[in-house]
Amino acid sequence: MSTYRVPDEIQVESDGPIRIVRLNRPDDLNATNHVLHQGIAELWPQIDLDLEARAVVLTGNGRAFSAGGDFHYIDELSRDPVLRKESLTHGKQIVTGMVSCRVPIIAAVNGPAVGLGCSLVALSDIAYMAESAHLADPHVLVGLVAADGGPITWPLLTSMMLAKEYALTGDRIPAERAAAIGLVNHVLPDDEVFEAALGCAKKIASLPPQAVEDTRRVMNLHMQRAVVATIDYALTAENRSFDSAELRANLDRMLKKSAP
Repeated sequence: MSTYRVPDEIQVESDGPIRIVRLNRPDDLNATNHVLHQGIAELWPQIDLDLEARAVVLTGNGRAFSAGGDFHYIDELSRDPVLRKESLTHGKQIVTGMVSCRVPIIAAVNGPAVGLGCSLVALSDIAYMAESAHLADPHVLVGLVAADGGPITWPLLTSMMLAKEYALTGDRIPAERAAAIGLVNHVLPDDEVFEAALGCAKKIASLPPQAVEDTRRVMNLHMQRAVVATIDYALTAENRSFDSAELRANLDRMLKKSAP
């Protein structure tokens, strides 16, 4: 296996031609901070260059897949425009990196997938979801625009009206509902999700690699067009939303509530 340059917040393991990627902030429900966000952005080009890799299983350590953005990180971004610009660049790199990666990505959604976690599921090729888990893109609830989230990818996975409903309300999407509307492929008992995703990855990895990679590429050209058409406006809108009075008020309230 190629040597991966990742922070402690990400673990990459090898199982033959399978790369198992684990988000690794279990004490914080794998919520996104700057190090994890940058690490995810820099991961996909490394996987793309790992010529022995045939499939990826993406999951989270602990009880969650990823519980969204760390409120302290969001607070930093709202106050530091330089850090924010870097973070938005990383967001774009996550989307484009996953869409263009030659290696199929299978998500093992072991727990809640919120915010960026929800985006990672939508950008994966196949998703297995724990029956106790849920998806949610709650950016609007705090006053943010989701530049790398549901508004870009969901209209390709489900109906436009359903995508609008969940993007505009931030409502949770239970596992069974997510499968019924096409946002994940399979819902399984919690303790069976990872093995099922790994089994799918091994099946794909056993097939002729060029045929697999080119077939993935053909289908992802549809998503790539959507990304190119929307992401620059979405990034501009998200950047602007960080300066809103609504976000500031919501952050102040949530940080006060979480203070010891």
